[in-house]
Amino acid sequence: MKHATASATLNNSYFTPRQDPPAGTALDPQPDGKPIPKLFQPLAIRGLELHNRIVMSPMSQCSANNGAVTPWHTALLGGALIYGPGITFLEDTAVLPEARLRPDDNGLWDHAQIGPLRALVDFAHSQGQKMGVQLGHAGRKGSVVNIWLGPHVVTKEAGGWADELVAPSAIPYNSAPGWPVPRELDAAGIAHAVKGFANAARRAVKAGIDVIQIHGAHGYLLHQFLSPVTNKRTDRYGGSFENRARFTLEVVDAVRAVIPEGMPLFFRLSGSDWLEETFPNESLGVEDAAKLALLLAEHGVDLVDVTSGGLHPAQKLGVNMGAPAYQAELAVAVKKAVGDRIPVGTIGTITTAQIAQHVLEDLQLDVVFLARQFLKDHQTVWTFAEQLDVKIKLPVQFEWVFAGGRPKK
Repeated sequence: MKHATASATLNNSYFTPRQDPPAGTALDPQPDGKPIPKLFQPLAIRGLELHNRIVMSPMSQCSANNGAVTPWHTALLGGALIYGPGITFLEDTAVLPEARLRPDDNGLWDHAQIGPLRALVDFAHSQGQKMGVQLGHAGRKGSVVNIWLGPHVVTKEAGGWADELVAPSAIPYNSAPGWPVPRELDAAGIAHAVKGFANAARRAVKAGIDVIQIHGAHGYLLHQFLSPVTNKRTDRYGGSFENRARFTLEVVDAVRAVIPEGMPLFFRLSGSDWLEETFPNESLGVEDAAKLALLLAEHGVDLVDVTSGGLHPAQKLGVNMGAPAYQAELAVAVKKAVGDRIPVGTIGTITTAQIAQHVLEDLQLDVVFLARQFLKDHQTVWTFAEQLDVKIKLPVQFEWVFAGGRPKK
């Protein structure tokens, strides 16, 4: 027992062996003497070091208990993080009750939601792994049924909040009958939303989170302000690009001000609305994304994650939708604009290590975000290492099994 105690993780309520270095770390040097591919090279971001460039992206699960993390999240995220992604992200987490997209979304609008999240984060830390949370506000897209039930509005009688939806302008997400018209945010409403982001960030810090990402894409509230398609305001939050970006920058500033100096702040932005045909000369495009990324870097954002779409049902995602790394081209344009100021990541159909390595090495992006791939294969970090013939650290509970059936001395 003396040996077991000495190798245990400190400050933990249960025994778990120390993972040092953490699983997912490439052995350095490699046994065959070959260089370590960029996918498995570490990356320092502000006060944090990722031991590889593979990020488990936020994924909506609609499985929270009044906004709080449940055993479902522990099983899903814990089953992946023990193999060592650079960061494991909890799904989009609402900053206010009315900021939810769906009834059973995660939230950090209440102190009661800190404890369950803290338990999950403590488990990640006990394994030497890093946890992130994505903070968001659904705006006009909210009060819809859980994702597997289809695109239908949840009425007030059924526990919905359709009459509390807000947006930059009073334009519904869908023009079909039954879709609610959101309330146009006034100055007080904007301040309330900004405060909601800041308070949620404070709770994330109390839960021990290592990284915060702000959701500014997929048609969520910040994206709604950024795009001329959904923002028809004539005040200081509408019109010019600078005005449309004002709310986003206020949120970023508010979050940056309440999190530790060494904590990285990420931002998920949209590279395209994919609405050029339906809304010519209004649709948000990659040049706007590049301009926004530069502003975000000036305001303390440490990494941008480039995605696209989700603003309007009329979007045309193009012929490349679903092709390998189909959004990487958008991220490359953003990377060219920001240069070495901040890292840039991409997401979308990155299903093999070869695709991921191409994105990083040939396209010169910095990290890859994987979502569905982790649902299909929770051991993706290990799988990608094998595909590139890279030897990585495994959980110590597994190592002896793959060392001839005997524990290593």
